[in-house]
Amino acid sequence: MSTVPSSAESVPYRPKKGEIPTTPGVYRFRDAERRVLYVGKAKNLRARLSNYFAPLRTLHERTRRMVTTAASVEWTVVANEVEALQLEFTLINEFDPPFNVQFKDDKSYPYLAVTLADEAPRAVVTRNRNIRGARYFGPYPKVWAVNETLEILLKLFPIRTCKDSDYRRAIASGKPCFAGQIGRCFGPCSGLVTVEEHRENVDRFVSFMQNQDRRIIGELTQRMRAAAAVQDYESAARLRDRLQAATSFFEKSAVVLAENVDIDVFGIDHDELAAAVQLFIVRGGRIRGVRSWTVDKELDVPLGELVDSVVQNAYGDGIVPPAEVVVPELPEDAEAVETWLGAIAGRKVRLRAAQRGDKAALLATATQNAKQTLMLYKTRRSADFTTRSRALEDIQEALGMADAPLRIECYDVSHLSGTNIVASMVVFEDGLPRKDEYRRFTIPNSTDDTDSIHQVLTRRLAYLKTPDATGSPIEPDAVAPGEESTVAAAAAETTAHGEPDAAASERRKKFAYRPNLLVVDGGQPQVAAAARALEESGVEGIFLCGIAKRLEEIWTPDGDFPVILPRNSDALFLFQRVRDEAHRFAITHQRQRRKRDISSVLSEIPGLGPSRVKELLRHFGSVKQLRAASETSIAEVKGIGPSLAATVHGALHADGAPAPR
Repeated sequence: MSTVPSSAESVPYRPKKGEIPTTPGVYRFRDAERRVLYVGKAKNLRARLSNYFAPLRTLHERTRRMVTTAASVEWTVVANEVEALQLEFTLINEFDPPFNVQFKDDKSYPYLAVTLADEAPRAVVTRNRNIRGARYFGPYPKVWAVNETLEILLKLFPIRTCKDSDYRRAIASGKPCFAGQIGRCFGPCSGLVTVEEHRENVDRFVSFMQNQDRRIIGELTQRMRAAAAVQDYESAARLRDRLQAATSFFEKSAVVLAENVDIDVFGIDHDELAAAVQLFIVRGGRIRGVRSWTVDKELDVPLGELVDSVVQNAYGDGIVPPAEVVVPELPEDAEAVETWLGAIAGRKVRLRAAQRGDKAALLATATQNAKQTLMLYKTRRSADFTTRSRALEDIQEALGMADAPLRIECYDVSHLSGTNIVASMVVFEDGLPRKDEYRRFTIPNSTDDTDSIHQVLTRRLAYLKTPDATGSPIEPDAVAPGEESTVAAAAAETTAHGEPDAAASERRKKFAYRPNLLVVDGGQPQVAAAARALEESGVEGIFLCGIAKRLEEIWTPDGDFPVILPRNSDALFLFQRVRDEAHRFAITHQRQRRKRDISSVLSEIPGLGPSRVKELLRHFGSVKQLRAASETSIAEVKGIGPSLAATVHGALHADGAPAPR
């Protein structure tokens, strides 16, 4: 029996907070040799896995032995609980995990079986997988789920459900069984159908369960209307009940591919520097395997070229593609790729980009998993101390800095067609974000992005001017109205008794911290504007650079050519993360101001209450679209008539700006 020190809180491979998704999925614990030790499923992966990473002394002995034997944990996100169950079932059969013995011995899942070998086949809910000649559907997560499904299907395809003993007794006596008497069994013993007619119903039942063709809804609708047209209302009522049953079935059933479908589905998520791939291997309509990997991109290639590379690297070396490969986007040389895949498989292979239907839904699930994989890859890469240290050292060397940039500030500007101009400042210390020191700026007037950058850095660098005789930093000569982090706020940094507010002073002190490196989002023009602000401020000893989108080039004030960092370098990865965080922070602030501004303008218009304001914003989605809308378009919004639409249109264009009529 293993013992665990009381001081041990958890295992070293425990995922970071927030890494585990809250969606349904299947998880796998692996040992140091990558052997699967345990497979489980969960409706909420984060909630379930947190139980395994509780303090070790609180875990059950068997659970503690499993998590301490394991060296890593991984998971696969699925669309719902049914898919999680099916994938869990497949993985347990494939890997035979040693800690899943209890599941295999003591726990089984219910199936819907049709006993095709019988004279009059019946539908039965069972956990027995060895019924001779039976056709199985499932597994289902709970008995009630399969019973509910069967009850719906029997309204569509009435077939026998009674026990064999009851059926034989009814046939011998010529009297329907009890289930038949109360209308819950529709076998030949009821006298309503012959054995041959019942077999036809069974075949239709099985065919529908295999294909789940939604066209049955249209067929039932047509038949119901035809019966009603000739005033056969009893038949129309029965068809109506069957139509309701079919609709209910499709609403409750999970999407399942037909059992004869063999495909590989590639979900891909990528950015300028890296990509994550999630491969679902579907055989016989079920996911038989999952592969996941990440790729450092040497070049920022489009998705089509990335698909080409991923597919070529996925096959060969004994790995044969199925008859169909589903990808998020077809490469330009799709026909050549199909020919190449066909040569490997020895038969025709189709490469397709699913747009709708079950395969598109499966592709969406695979893509969701790829997004999760890429997010984890970035998070873990950024959190690694050695990686961060190497990135800072590489930046120091690339920019010719005397010391590593332990404090980096990055600035980005966001606006909507020149309105609602805002800027963001994000701070990274030792390669990690310091969100408590982020700042936002509002820019009332600006000619372009370079002017905005100049304004923001002028205001920020004012805090770093040489201290005066009192030891306080010299305040800027002027502070633009609306700035959220302003020197003017110092006047309010006192308590009700006139004493200095310690918390507010601490906030100002943090804002005055000196960065080693200033980064702006943009190329040469933005860097030149920032350099001008830096020179005008008189502050020295701060390095400056800009990172241009798309090519991910690093520009310096005195460089005629950009600094090119290796595409897979940790330095470029850190630059990208800093820039993306500044962009995200600026966009969030801009959207908040946009919504607040337009809401306040609309709320002042006579006749517009909160409900109508909300409806206008929901209908048009953005300030730009609402301002560009004609009176006729505004009048189409629920609760807005022609008269009120004219009032709204006039208020939004009171400054005389042209707008479509």
